Amino acid sequence: MKFAIIAAGEGSRLANEGIATPKPLVLLNGEPMLDRLIRLFAANKASSVSLIINEEMHEVYDHVQQTPYPTPVHVIRKSTLSSMHSFYELAHTLGDEKFCLTTVDTVFREDEFSLFIKAFNACTADGLFGVTSYIDDEKPLYVEIDERRIVRGFHDENVTGATEVSGGIYGLKYNCIPVLKMSIEAGISKMRNFQRQLIMNGLKIQAWPFSKIIDVDTPEDIRKAALLINN
Repeated sequence: MKFAIIAAGEGSRLANEGIATPKPLVLLNGEPMLDRLIRLFAANKASSVSLIINEEMHEVYDHVQQTPYPTPVHVIRKSTLSSMHSFYELAHTLGDEKFCLTTVDTVFREDEFSLFIKAFNACTADGLFGVTSYIDDEKPLYVEIDERRIVRGFHDENVTGATEVSGGIYGLKYNCIPVLKMSIEAGISKMRNFQRQLIMNGLKIQAWPFSKIIDVDTPEDIRKAALLINN
């Protein structure tokens, strides 16, 4: 299976709070977030990892080129309008099979991620998305899920039946790519709107629960993420 990482954001919130290190290279217990993801992907039998960074991330590009990763890493250097546009650029490298996509600042337990990948490999739905009932985000995307863990909707506000939020971990089959292309052509932006389009186009998406998923945006998030992966 191929894996992909969106890391094209500017990390402005961390920079504004005194963190000079580019977000992909922020250390969690001594390991850069980017390297941790690639290591986890390799441990879960990644055939390759595709990575998109923005054009200003010279330090990140040099780091990737100099690091002997355990699986091939393909780098795209392009500044994009949104994470969905970054995904569109990555899509050209993913072939026509199942793949797993995450954002670089998504932090989760290693054992839970391995269970997610096993579930995705056995999944008959068009996609399996990581979700969590741990809500610690300024703008969470609430996921409405039925009794069979099928996603019925994505909401900006908490609604009945939406007690979990999207965690930035996406297992997708290639038949989701035409929806992505259509979304780009229609001028749609943001990953949450792409997720909505999947449901609107009749694709079957299931939700897989993680105990906690932390989106690293602030120095306090770094502390929380380090504690999570230590437990």
